[in-house]
Amino acid sequence: MSTTDRLLLFLHIGFAIFTLGPLTAATMASPRYIRKGNVVVLRYLTRVTRIYGLGTLGIFLFGLFLAKGRFNQMWLSASMTLFVVALALLVLVERDQRKAAHALELAAAEAARPVEAAQPGPAPAGKEPAAAEGEQEPARPAAAAATFEDVAQVERGRIAAISGVVAVIWLVILVLMIWYS
Repeated sequence: MSTTDRLLLFLHIGFAIFTLGPLTAATMASPRYIRKGNVVVLRYLTRVTRIYGLGTLGIFLFGLFLAKGRFNQMWLSASMTLFVVALALLVLVERDQRKAAHALELAAAEAARPVEAAQPGPAPAGKEPAAAEGEQEPARPAAAAATFEDVAQVERGRIAAISGVVAVIWLVILVLMIWYS
């Protein structure tokens, strides 16, 4: 093995260690912070997913350089295909993280919006006033805030499922690399 090949292998393994670990941790932690409704941390995890997801392209590129055109080997083709599938799934995870953060922000804004007081005045003929004086009537249905949280819960489930699949794909690629190289 030449010095160039050793350097490429070092970079390939280094990128794998320092990008896949944080990427997997960020995607697997996202459902917890969606459940807690912590938008700040969820936005951070979304950014981590995006940055480290792009960093994983270094793994792919250094792997291509290491292959030296021997793409007829089954394990190389399978590894590259699985890698592309994992990247496509990560795009879906990052999209769902953004959608969940947006939904949680909307729910928080809806919950923080002050309830407007009922306007006292003459009631239409034959109708009771909606609220007695001094009482407040909600201007929006209570289910509106829950709708945003429900959307975030759907995103949470998808993120958890897809993140688990991506983690398994990384492990399968690792086994293929160790077993056949």
